[in-house]
Amino acid sequence: MLKQYWGYDSFRPLQEDIILSVLDGRDTLALLPTGGGKSICFQVPAMALEGLCIVVSPLIALMKDQVAHLREKHIKAAAIYSGMSSEQIDNAISNALFDPECRFLYVSPERLQTESFKMNFKRMPVKMIAVDEAHCISQWGYDFRPPYLQIAEIRKSFPNVPVLALTATATPEVVKDIQYRLDFKQENVFQKSFKRDNLTYFVVKEEDKNGRMLRIMRRYPGTGIVYVRNRRKTAEVAEFLRKNGITADYYHAGLDTKTRDAKQNDWMTGKTRVIVATNAFGMGIDKPDVRFVVHIDLPDSLEAYFQEAGRGGRDEKEAVAVLLYDQYDLRQLKRSFTLSFPPLDKIREVYYELCQHFYIEMGTGQNSIFPFFMNEHAQKLKMDVVQYFNALKFIEHAGWIALSEHMRDHSQIHFLMNDDALAHFEEQNPDKADFIKLVLRSYAGVFTQYVNIDERTLAARADLSVEEVVERLHALKNCKVISYQPQSNIPLLIFVQNRMEEKYLRLDPAVYEQRKQKAQERVQAVENYVLTTNTCRSQLLLQYFGEMDSKPCGGCDVCVKTLRHKKSPDDFQKLSEEVRFLCKNQGLSKKNALEKLSKTYDEDKIESVIRWLSDQNEI
Repeated sequence: MLKQYWGYDSFRPLQEDIILSVLDGRDTLALLPTGGGKSICFQVPAMALEGLCIVVSPLIALMKDQVAHLREKHIKAAAIYSGMSSEQIDNAISNALFDPECRFLYVSPERLQTESFKMNFKRMPVKMIAVDEAHCISQWGYDFRPPYLQIAEIRKSFPNVPVLALTATATPEVVKDIQYRLDFKQENVFQKSFKRDNLTYFVVKEEDKNGRMLRIMRRYPGTGIVYVRNRRKTAEVAEFLRKNGITADYYHAGLDTKTRDAKQNDWMTGKTRVIVATNAFGMGIDKPDVRFVVHIDLPDSLEAYFQEAGRGGRDEKEAVAVLLYDQYDLRQLKRSFTLSFPPLDKIREVYYELCQHFYIEMGTGQNSIFPFFMNEHAQKLKMDVVQYFNALKFIEHAGWIALSEHMRDHSQIHFLMNDDALAHFEEQNPDKADFIKLVLRSYAGVFTQYVNIDERTLAARADLSVEEVVERLHALKNCKVISYQPQSNIPLLIFVQNRMEEKYLRLDPAVYEQRKQKAQERVQAVENYVLTTNTCRSQLLLQYFGEMDSKPCGGCDVCVKTLRHKKSPDDFQKLSEEVRFLCKNQGLSKKNALEKLSKTYDEDKIESVIRWLSDQNEI
């Protein structure tokens, strides 16, 4: 299977063990670091088993991407997630129920709660259940999602079907909780060490982050990623890099799909050397030759940092992960934590305002979709937009709404009539027959599934304007010939369930406080990672994930300082003499001094020597 569909001759470490465990019918938890090949672990055994694999995933973009990749390999797959039309959902369910060639059904966790899915699920030929991003099921995980708790419920319909849970990051506490929440018959964990021998971690306190970032890029040739906290900053940093001779571009979730795809492709092919991005970038992207990953803002958790930093050096060659911070960042980290937990009454107020604004009456609204502009709603309630966003996330995690940006990245059509009915329709409507034939010649598979189309391509082929093509597609839709879903680049809000009184919104105060406590512990772990100067960076990360017996890496900023101190106790004196010499003979800026001396000395040491000499009035 691996060779036939994926073209590989051998598995990566642990992949075959995980696959054999699943094929043996055992519930299995696989912990593989970012880039460890998790999708192979459920896709290969699913192809070896006769029947359907249900894949639960919280990431709509990744679901769509994996379905597209499977179809490229001529493997039939479908997906169901919030924001799809009822026709699209019915079509996907029909494929899963009646098409033996359909091997995968991807579902978002919210879909598991719907009665229609539960009813149809029992009739599906399910042979395996895969749970991606499995840490989401743990209340102690950094991205807990209550709808994931429904997975244990759907298991009751197929008690003998094995579950494969997969994640890249989980603490020991979360590992145990995942297996408990998924109702494992017995504990069964395959865990590859999180240690990355080829990836070296650095933490640098730095006021001039842009200058340090440039020096990193000049020191380490090759492609890289710069992670920042917000969208505005992506464009600003990319522009700074371009002005300094680095081919750079920016990426965030607010860009339309074609723009995102073009930017990503330029970076993947090497046309762009550096991509500056929010955490929306990287999931499912497997570029092996990333030589550096720079964070110029602090991450919210070590789990998130480990995943993002782990995108460096997937080709097993040397790479660096550098985290730059200053005192302001530490204050912002704490502020972000505070805004992440709006008061419970504020969360209920947000839900009430949404229902009122969109005229959702009590007991109605399920699957209603509306254009949604978050800033306007935050201003209406006089809330900080970050706090408002986090209130929405609480409501979403509770399973009442879903948020989506650019849900329909392409227009889609699906023919509702069969061949005979369509032929009859064409006889009765000769003015529409030529256009129907053009669509059928242009796109295959339109009778069995939704197919992406491009109105501009149809317009060119039919010698019509785009507006005329859209008009004709809507006319066919009104005649029930096709289902037509036009492209939408507007953020969407979906009411997943009918409205209920906000006082009954499932927001357990005890669970809220527990989650808040765990989040605070994650913030403290980030602080500890940044501020610790006597423990190897790799060891700190590994200890956080439960690997307590690792050895110092020998290459991170802490190890280098320790080794240099042991090897050269007189470094300070030598460096002082070199700085005096440079200032006496040339006179130069601190930036130039760092560039000249950083090949020999650690930058923090250079700065401390310059400060000391300045304090002594020697320079």
